[in-house]
Amino acid sequence: MENSFPLIGEKFPEMTVTTTQGKINLPGDYAGKWFILFSHPADFTPVCTTEFVAFQKRHADFKALNCELIGLSIDQVFSHIKWIEWIEEKLGVTIEFPVIADDQGAIARRMGMLHESKGTNTVRAVFIVDDKGVVRTIFYYPQELGRNMDELLRAVRALQTSDGNGVAMPAGWPNNELIQDKVIVPPAADVASAKKRLDEYDGFDWWFCYRKL
Repeated sequence: MENSFPLIGEKFPEMTVTTTQGKINLPGDYAGKWFILFSHPADFTPVCTTEFVAFQKRHADFKALNCELIGLSIDQVFSHIKWIEWIEEKLGVTIEFPVIADDQGAIARRMGMLHESKGTNTVRAVFIVDDKGVVRTIFYYPQELGRNMDELLRAVRALQTSDGNGVAMPAGWPNNELIQDKVIVPPAADVASAKKRLDEYDGFDWWFCYRKL
């Protein structure tokens, strides 16, 4: 089985996909926007249902970051549509983002979403793609573990903050145990800069300095 996918920093591959909202060209139709492509093992399964509800509950938060959501599984489009109807009817949640019907599994194989030890359904893959069509973050979860959507939201917000300010983001930002909501300044690139680093920024040493946004 061929498992191949773009690496972090590479362009997301061009593809035309069939979704619950019609044909979509990736990444072209999302030019100028961030998007999250996430796969789920199957429609009408409990963990996946909780994930779709959780994604939809945060849909407006993602959109506020100029980030769209796109689901995917190897089910057919009519199955997606019926499942989405069920979620709305039984749980009172309207799924507003498109869901790709990869019923032949071509996209899943191309993106490394099929893992032999986990059977013929996709694992829970997540690709965060920026507004230039570049893959920025990749997560993989097994079928038995549902994702934390607040962490995905945090990842998008942190990446955008890093891009906009030329800084790195500490663990758990904006609630880091050492520097709270501050951000990490890139380390000095030469001896002269290193010697005056702690005069310019707060820090534990010249190679570990931080600042407020």
